[in-house]
Amino acid sequence: MPERPVIVHVQESLEGGDVRVTVTLSWEDEEFSGQAVGGTGDSTLPRLVGEATLHAIEKVAHDAITLDLSAVATQELGDVRIALAQVDITNLSERFVGSAVIRDDDPSLATVRAVLDALNRRISLLDS
Repeated sequence: MPERPVIVHVQESLEGGDVRVTVTLSWEDEEFSGQAVGGTGDSTLPRLVGEATLHAIEKVAHDAITLDLSAVATQELGDVRIALAQVDITNLSERFVGSAVIRDDDPSLATVRAVLDALNRRISLLDS
């Protein structure tokens, strides 16, 4: 059994003038999905992906925690692009930062990985 959630899929769809992002994670033989909906701007998509990821993680933790995406960004670092995420566990007053290399020109997947990187060391404790 994995100690950390596994990314099942990241789905983005257009609905009218908005984008709906669904992130599905697998954890302890169950799948947990989170969604976020918002505008179609370039800076909006990474935030929606991050928020959908946090909603899925909150479900993994059976809503025992409240998560907030304080910041999300992509950045050049040397010759690679990375996704960065700053996550607050608001009911515990804790803040974490995660990062992930953008591979295969897929910043959405890297954003999910960055959010998970910020929280992975805590996730096994969240479900207990």
